[in-house]
Amino acid sequence: MAINLQKGQRINLTKENGTTLTQACVGINWGAIEKKGFFGGITKEAVDLDGSCILYDSNKNATEVIYFGNLRSKNGSVRHSGDDLTGDVNGDDGLDNEVITVDFNNLDSNVEHVALVLNSYKGQDFGTIPFASIRIYEGTPTNVREVFAKYDIANDASFRGHVAMVMGVFYKRNGEWKFNAIGDPTADRKLQETIETVKQKYL
Repeated sequence: MAINLQKGQRINLTKENGTTLTQACVGINWGAIEKKGFFGGITKEAVDLDGSCILYDSNKNATEVIYFGNLRSKNGSVRHSGDDLTGDVNGDDGLDNEVITVDFNNLDSNVEHVALVLNSYKGQDFGTIPFASIRIYEGTPTNVREVFAKYDIANDASFRGHVAMVMGVFYKRNGEWKFNAIGDPTADRKLQETIETVKQKYL
């Protein structure tokens, strides 16, 4: 059964059968903004969020950034499924809009933190987005085999007025990878600023 993560919760990547998750897909799902039309109807405004993954070394330096403009790390251990420009315009379809895949065994040996962040490309306020969530699962971007953990990253008043957030960080301790479900909004406007915020506050 999948773990329902809470903000600030830290977990290891051990599955129920005792084996360790060595490759994980992080699926990000979000909805379109609902607006009232002139005649009382509801219209949907497409939402362009960007999930990104930043690799940091033991000195907390960002060594690579995987995002819609760079879909794979140099050695292929981290991959991005591509840019989603709209969100779920027709309601929550239960599918991920963007997926970041991390192969922990093939990460460069100097990587100690793998941060997951979300930025609103058009500056659309997180507080107006009806739903947003991430899930960590085994499989591929098109085939979910087993969901390991889920995390609701919306429905929190603290997100109002913000267009960037830190979703969570995979981190290595004593040779084992763990996950910290952060879910904090930041004051950043651009991805480069969020990269620095992670370094200063979350590593």
